[in-house]
Amino acid sequence: MDDSGLIGIPEVQREMARAAVAAAFGSASNYTASPVLGGVSGAFVYRVDIAGHRYVLRMEGAENSLRNPHQYAAMKIAAAAGIAPRLHYIDEVAGIVVMDFVEDRRLETYPGGPRGLAVAVGELLAKVQCLPSFQRVIEYPDVVERLWGKVCKSGLFADGVLDAHSEKLKRISGTYSRDSGQFVAGHNDVLPRNLLFDGDRLWLIDWEGASLNDPLIDVGTALDNFAPAPELEKVLIQAWYQRPLAAHDHARLQLVRALNRLGYASILFRAAARARCIKLDRDLSALSPAAFENAIRDGWLKPETPEASYALGKMFLDSFLSGGAAPGLPPLFMR
Repeated sequence: MDDSGLIGIPEVQREMARAAVAAAFGSASNYTASPVLGGVSGAFVYRVDIAGHRYVLRMEGAENSLRNPHQYAAMKIAAAAGIAPRLHYIDEVAGIVVMDFVEDRRLETYPGGPRGLAVAVGELLAKVQCLPSFQRVIEYPDVVERLWGKVCKSGLFADGVLDAHSEKLKRISGTYSRDSGQFVAGHNDVLPRNLLFDGDRLWLIDWEGASLNDPLIDVGTALDNFAPAPELEKVLIQAWYQRPLAAHDHARLQLVRALNRLGYASILFRAAARARCIKLDRDLSALSPAAFENAIRDGWLKPETPEASYALGKMFLDSFLSGGAAPGLPPLFMR
C-alpha cells in the first residue's frame, strides 16, 4: 500500500493510521491525510481523501478510550440508525475509528431558520432516545460533582469565592430524582460543534460521553444551545416530546439545566487550570454574550485559548447561580 499520503500524520501515530486505512479500504493509492483542527477531547482527527471520497480518521488511543469504554458501542448503534456518520473501521481497544466525512455547513443556514433548526434538533433527540439502550456509566449529578470538585481544588479561585455555587450544587443533588427506570440512550454532549449539517440533514458526532441517562440531560443542553428564546424552547420540546411537559418534568428540567451549566463551566475552567494562566481569582463578574462576541471579534480574546475558555466558563458559572440564560457554546468551543 502506498502510504505516502500519511506524511501529514506524526510518525508516532502513523503506523496506527496506516493499519486503520488498510483495514477500512484495503489496497489504496493516491490518498492524503490532513488534520482537522479544533476541539478539546484530546483525540487526533484527520481527514483522509481516497479516490475522490473523504473520510475521517479519529485516533483517541487506548488510555483515553478507558474514560468511557462503551462509547464505541454507542457509536456503532447510532451509525447503524443513520444518526451518526457511516463507520468503515473501528478498533475499540485502540480507540481508532474511520467514518464518512460530512461536508459541514453553518447551522445558521438550516432551512426554516432558528425555528426549523429547533424542530430538527428536537426530532433528532427523539431518535437518539429510541435507540437500543446504551450502557450505564455514572450518574450525571456525580459527574458534575467530580468536575466541580476539581475546579474547587484547582487554585483558580480564592478561598470562599465558590461557596455559594457549591451550596447550590449540594441542594440540587439532594433534590434531583435519580429514576434510572426512566433512563434512555443519551449522547450527553449535544453542542453546536457536535452537530453537523450537510445541507440536507443533521448528523450527531463525538459519542465520547454516550451512556444510558436521564432523557432531560440532552434536552437541557439542546435548549441552551439551539433555543435562545422561550418560543423556540417550546418548539424544540414539542418536536422532541410531542406534547407539553408536565409540571414535575418542567421542574426537573430546570435542575438539569443548572447541572449542565455548572458541568460545562467546570470543563471550560480546566483549560485555564492546565495553562496556569489564572490564579486565586476573587472576581466572578462575567461578560455578557454580546461583550464576549465583541472580545473575540476584536481580538482581545482568541478562540480556543485558555483565556477565552476561562471567560466563557465565568459566563456559565453566572447563569448557574443566577438562573439566567446560558451563553450557549459557540461552534469554536467544546468539541
